[in-house]
Amino acid sequence: MDLFNVIEARRSIKHYDPHARVTEDDFLRIMNAVLLSPTSYNIQHWRFIRVTDTAVRQQVEDAAWGQTQITQASELIVLCADPQAWDELPEHYWADSDSDTRTMMVGMMGDFYRGKAQLQRDEAIRSCGIAAQTLMLSAKALGYDTCPMIGFDEQKLAEIIALPQGYLIGMIITLGKSAQAAWPRAGQLPLSEVLKENRF
Repeated sequence: MDLFNVIEARRSIKHYDPHARVTEDDFLRIMNAVLLSPTSYNIQHWRFIRVTDTAVRQQVEDAAWGQTQITQASELIVLCADPQAWDELPEHYWADSDSDTRTMMVGMMGDFYRGKAQLQRDEAIRSCGIAAQTLMLSAKALGYDTCPMIGFDEQKLAEIIALPQGYLIGMIITLGKSAQAAWPRAGQLPLSEVLKENRF
């Protein structure tokens, strides 16, 4: 499917066919595409929890205030991130570069993030957002539907997935085959309202 058609066709689907399945080959193809998403300094903050256990899925649905797409969708992925990834073996992100480039980038990374908790968190959230869009567009290109979700009790979900200390949850994404079309688009702001030139 043409990329622009994929972008137009991607909708946030709330109702899934509970009998549909995402093939393992397709799932891995989607996730490997996600790994190509850009991140600042190539930090790759993201960590993905694929929730396959039906009992755990039910717990997640409860933490998401009973939203049934959690258990109806073929796949459930929790996008998490480590805001401190910049400081944990930072040379690992430049392992395939020459030593001069690696030394330079690791030094710049530390200078940029050290002591800036809000920036560290913002960067982790940005990384989750970019990865999420790659996931959703890749899924749609293969004929699957998705929905990004932030409607859940973050503390309960963190306990369910045993989220490591200091990590954050960016969002949940459901993945599968639609059982009911999305509502018509509610109303897009015109480009003239959101695109400015040089300054507001």
